Amino acid sequence: MNRDAWGRRLISESEICDLLYADPMFDLDKLEMADPHKHNAAIKSNYSELDSIKQLEAIEIEPQRWHQINQEHWWMPDHYSEMDIAKHVLEACEGEAELQRCGMELIEYQDRGLLPLLRYLKYLVDTLRSKDVVWGVGRGSSVASFVLYKLGVHRINSLHYDLDFQEFMR
Repeated sequence: MNRDAWGRRLISESEICDLLYADPMFDLDKLEMADPHKHNAAIKSNYSELDSIKQLEAIEIEPQRWHQINQEHWWMPDHYSEMDIAKHVLEACEGEAELQRCGMELIEYQDRGLLPLLRYLKYLVDTLRSKDVVWGVGRGSSVASFVLYKLGVHRINSLHYDLDFQEFMR
């Protein structure tokens, strides 16, 4: 799969053919190509009933700035984007050890500007649960974060296993 500098998927003519072979009723109106002119001209000259394909819109800003803007905005409902995630996590704690661990981790997340990520993860987990989607128990260094455990991102209690949070933040 090819992507342009802005991260948009570039679909090829052979991929379009594969889509149509798999599903002749596939809605081509959902697709965009970097250069759909050849495809659209062939449809017109062959009097085909296939939909034409749109051209990718030009983006007027540099890819690096585009990505920066998108990373500053998390696509989630206002309820989650305005949530006091630190308060939510701390209220889920049971006992002093959990409060201390979450407090230490939340300071690290805040210092690194990652509180919006935690809000998004809360939204993601809630959405997965509401749709009965199953996800893994946890993997890699993320299981060292007790905050992620309290949010339900994974099921490994890092306090119980004495996992070092710094392994995750490296």
